[in-house]
Amino acid sequence: MKVTVDTHYAVEHSDPAAWRYVFVYHVHIQNVGDETAQLFWRHWRIHDLVAGDHEVEGEGVVGESPTLGPGGEHTYQSFCVLRGPSGHMEGYYHYRRQDGSIFKGPIPRFQLQAPPEAIGALLA
Repeated sequence: MKVTVDTHYAVEHSDPAAWRYVFVYHVHIQNVGDETAQLFWRHWRIHDLVAGDHEVEGEGVVGESPTLGPGGEHTYQSFCVLRGPSGHMEGYYHYRRQDGSIFKGPIPRFQLQAPPEAIGALLA
C-alpha cells in the first residue's frame, strides 16, 4: 500500500489566541500490490509543539473500512487540532488480506504548519 497525505491550515476553524490550530489532511491510499486487502485499523502518532506527543488508534478511517483490490484507491479527509502552530503526524494502518493474514502499512510523517500570519496574530 502506498499512502500520501496533503495538508492545509484551516484558518476558519482555528483560534490562535485560544491555542487552537486546526489542520485538515487528505489521505490517498493506493494498493500497489497484487492482493486485495481491507484497511481495518489505524494508529496515529501526533506531535504537537505545545501539547507534546499523543497517540490515537481505532477502527477504520472516518467510519469506513475500505477494501482495495490491486490498483485500487481510497481517499478520505480528516482533521487534527493542535495547541501549537506546528507539529507532525505519522503512523500505520492494519490491513487484512482475503486469506485472513494481517499486515501493517506505514503512514509517512507529514508536517502540520500554520502560516506566519497565524503565528504573528498570537504574538500581537
